[in-house]
Amino acid sequence: MAKNRTHLCVFPGSFDPVTFGHLDVIARGRRLFDEVVVAVGRNPGKDELFSANERVELVEILIDEMRDSEPDLGLVRVEAFTGLTVDFARSIGASALLRGIRNLSDLQYEVQFAVTNREVAGIETAFVVAGQSFAYTSSSLIKQIAAMGDELDKALSSMCPPAVIDAIKAKKAEGHPALVKLTEGDAGNGD
Repeated sequence: MAKNRTHLCVFPGSFDPVTFGHLDVIARGRRLFDEVVVAVGRNPGKDELFSANERVELVEILIDEMRDSEPDLGLVRVEAFTGLTVDFARSIGASALLRGIRNLSDLQYEVQFAVTNREVAGIETAFVVAGQSFAYTSSSLIKQIAAMGDELDKALSSMCPPAVIDAIKAKKAEGHPALVKLTEGDAGNGD
């Protein structure tokens, strides 16, 4: 076994928007890996609230705060990507994908992908179980609350950091189509 090998993982997602649950997974990943790459991708089955550049920027702001509060843990960087997650992971030399599990439904869904990724691409998957307070938080739920709720600071404060809530409020004020669509009875496609 090679000495001084860096263990790099990829934490992929759409992060649309980034939640406290996502940040929890990143923080846990920093304790397990030398470096965590937060890979901001696109889910073609979802209507985007934020552009890829906006999502990368929001995640970077929050990661900077995390780095400052715990500078001795694993490195974190944020990158946008397109295409298959496993292709991106291999291209940067990742040894594993990092995934958060909120509940049994997540586990069943994620295990199927983990087995496929290992068999087809040779990429392992490391799972971390979300804290109890994040068990039912999803980006889709946050978008639904944003579309139909009024007091977003209060409604979203347990799910998202203030910078994310401010960005969501700005999207709502401009009448973003992804939020308007939710108010018209189309509840979207899940998280």
